[in-house]
Amino acid sequence: MAADTPASSIVPRLKTFDLTMIVAGLVIGMGIFRVPAEVAQKAGIPLIFFAAWITGAAVSLIGALTFAEIGSRYPVAGGFYKIFSHCYHPCFAFMVNWIIVVSNAGATAGVAIMGADYIAPILLPTLPHETAVKFITISSLGILYVVNMIGIRVSARLLNSLMVIKIGMLLLLISAVFILPAAPIPAGGYPAPTWGEGMKAFTLCFIPLFFSYGGYQQTINFGKDIPNAKKTLPRAVWFGISLILFLYLSVNYSYYKVLGFDHLQHTTTIASDMVGLLFGPTAYRVVSVVMFLSVMAYVNVSVLSNPRIYFAMAEDGVLPPIFKRLNPKTQVQEFALTVFCLFIFVTLFFISSFQKILDHVMFFDSISLIAAGASIFVLRSRAKKTGDEAGIFKIKGYPYLPAFFILIYATVIGGVFYTNISAAISGFVLFFLGYPLYYFIKFALKKRTAS
Repeated sequence: MAADTPASSIVPRLKTFDLTMIVAGLVIGMGIFRVPAEVAQKAGIPLIFFAAWITGAAVSLIGALTFAEIGSRYPVAGGFYKIFSHCYHPCFAFMVNWIIVVSNAGATAGVAIMGADYIAPILLPTLPHETAVKFITISSLGILYVVNMIGIRVSARLLNSLMVIKIGMLLLLISAVFILPAAPIPAGGYPAPTWGEGMKAFTLCFIPLFFSYGGYQQTINFGKDIPNAKKTLPRAVWFGISLILFLYLSVNYSYYKVLGFDHLQHTTTIASDMVGLLFGPTAYRVVSVVMFLSVMAYVNVSVLSNPRIYFAMAEDGVLPPIFKRLNPKTQVQEFALTVFCLFIFVTLFFISSFQKILDHVMFFDSISLIAAGASIFVLRSRAKKTGDEAGIFKIKGYPYLPAFFILIYATVIGGVFYTNISAAISGFVLFFLGYPLYYFIKFALKKRTAS
């Protein structure tokens, strides 16, 4: 039977390869099969398109190494909540993480719908498309819920298998550049924008681009699941992010070279278009299955990671103790897992468009990433006083690289304000609503304990 379990009783079961695949799975969702078209539209010309992706790669590498040091200095279960509580205040930690959990559920639901879009015409061709998509989405989420209930090792093995399929798909798309002829470049080339227009386009590219690159920060949620976390976590983050950057930059070059920039700006089915050129129009069925499996990998790792935030919040007394309930045999937080999946199911009925999801998710993520990235300054300052530096991974270029990381994500917030002011305002409202909600929950829990 499950019981309320302290973090100290969690048995470390994730190996370096498992965590490397988790890093890759947290980042490589459906974004890379859709987001490049959004980035191309905002960029306007290939030069800005590639400059944005290369900048995003550099920022993501800096961010990953920053979080590797944070995770090395503070390896705990539910670290993405705990780091705010440890460095700032439990109330601020609650404010950040309650919007992140809702945001993650929305992002997971949106990605699941995109995957169901691919496979619905094949699995349920006689049903109306919208009905088929909802049925497949709910069914696949239900299957993943059951798999994750079985245990973390089963979930990790499923993730490893699905990640191999997804990486194989990306390698196939990359190989197209060596097989297919290059798309023609317009006779007049691409007109160069003014400096101001170019910088504006470059900055706006960050909103969709970092949606595709984001997710690696959640690796610090697995601090207690990793043997020798101070060494294993940075190593796995380095391996995982290096793999991601190679795949992302290579596949974007392949998209541009094979499809052409104009085509890339006006498609929402990049992978299908590429494979259609490689193997003919009937190959879309294969692509549809692979796209769906890719979604399963992303949704699975999201379901695996997010309940650990609830665990940490319950340990701090800002959620009821039932969120700490852990099955000692399977290492599964059964109640927290169920609540997160319910968030996903509820979100499915409120999603309107990919772009709206994108703006809200990136606004919430940017707030949390700025605050989390800034925690490295707090941790280093405290370490100087205690002198506890043994075995700690340290990012080179401190404090300049972490500061650069924070500055870039501040521009993402500015971009959301510029393109979708309503998403920015509603995001701030939800964020600040967390303040009274935190004290209400604390009061209710205190009253319940007293009674």
